[in-house]
Amino acid sequence: MLKIFVKVGSKNKLKRFRENETFENVFQPTREEVVGNLMPLRGKWNTDFFKNDNPLVLELGCGKGEYSVGLAEKYPNKNFIGIDIKGARFWRGAKTAVETGLHNVAFIRTQIELIDHIFTENEVDEIWITFPDPQIKYKRTKHRMTNSEFLKLYKKILKKDGVVNLKTDSEFMHGYTLGLLHGEGHEVLYANHNVYTNEGSPEEVTAFQTFYEKQYLEINKAITYIRFKIKD
Repeated sequence: MLKIFVKVGSKNKLKRFRENETFENVFQPTREEVVGNLMPLRGKWNTDFFKNDNPLVLELGCGKGEYSVGLAEKYPNKNFIGIDIKGARFWRGAKTAVETGLHNVAFIRTQIELIDHIFTENEVDEIWITFPDPQIKYKRTKHRMTNSEFLKLYKKILKKDGVVNLKTDSEFMHGYTLGLLHGEGHEVLYANHNVYTNEGSPEEVTAFQTFYEKQYLEINKAITYIRFKIKD
């Protein structure tokens, strides 16, 4: 049974990969293209792809792309790009955007560590990190998406007043990030340990939920949120 499941899953992935190639809102550059700064839209995402000067917002580790699509629907005057290394996942978000005629959202298949090769300095207005793997083990610290090195990377592409949003079900990730932000002197604009029970949560944080977030809420798991600016 396991072999059959894996085989079917592989077929589904291949089908999704092929369909991704037909979507105008999906970009799947090779690592060589990215590292070599050969992305033709680098520095030109708004002018050449979205064809407007609206704020550019990234979702890093976008998974199925639910949050990117949800934000795009709610904020038509902003441009959104979901980034994930697993194209078979964000296929769902890309397909939904195509089917519903959403032209202010796109997806890129690449590693988060390479985003400064896809976007130039001062190109991005805002970053969302939604439900990242907390990488709890100490030896995995370098993979936490809010560690010092990642923050430096985000700072490279963010505009001067750019902000970062972290939404997570992990109390560990929430606490680790708050501690690091305060310790390094970054500006915490807002922090909430339970966005669905505490008053004052920003609308974009509670307006819609991902598939897994809904499951967390069903078992009364707290969803936390931090909004911050990275110091110069």
